[in-house]
Amino acid sequence: MEYVEVARAESERGELVLRERREEHGPAVLELRANGVFVMDTQETSTEEALATACLALVEHPTHVLVGGLGLGFTAHRVLTDRRVERCVVVEIEQALVDWMRDGTVPHGPTVLADERLHVVVADVAVALAEARPASYDLVLLDVDNGPGYLVHDTNAGLYEQPFLGRVRTLLRPGGAVAIWSAAEEPALEQALAEVFGAAEAHPLRVDLQGREEHYWLYVARVPSPA
Repeated sequence: MEYVEVARAESERGELVLRERREEHGPAVLELRANGVFVMDTQETSTEEALATACLALVEHPTHVLVGGLGLGFTAHRVLTDRRVERCVVVEIEQALVDWMRDGTVPHGPTVLADERLHVVVADVAVALAEARPASYDLVLLDVDNGPGYLVHDTNAGLYEQPFLGRVRTLLRPGGAVAIWSAAEEPALEQALAEVFGAAEAHPLRVDLQGREEHYWLYVARVPSPA
């Protein structure tokens, strides 16, 4: 197996690398790494698609959706295939990643970003949500880490605690929902959501990864619909 670096960027959070993985048989695969840690690639996208599909099913009218984390665009792309969605705001902290998607360094990037319903905000998701107007979203989908046990950056720990989750609640419209992706079962996250929203749900998701069955978790909380 051969690896070829495609792009590299440095920020105050460390190093972001996009590299191409080439095997003897099969197409080349783009791989994203943050500070040496694998984040995602273009070969196995079923987890991102499963996340978006499960989240969209939570809300009857997901007209306004916020996605925390751009990644390689697969979650946002799946959200935008739902014609109920009128506006999708994606918050991504790394300007370089947005640039790579926009300029074609990630080949499918320009197509994803061309959708007029998509709006990309380069910011820390905690800051972006602090500045957002109350009751402005029907669905908030957080995929900035693989859950509180697998942080990309240590500062993300606060995204899974009550103060931030309380802010998320104020942004949701009646009948809206927040969904948080996790690679492992996280009872503390479920409890934090329940304390903020009054109730929370843990949804196990079975995903087939190249013939290997894996289980992930989606933590969900809702704002009651009007009577």
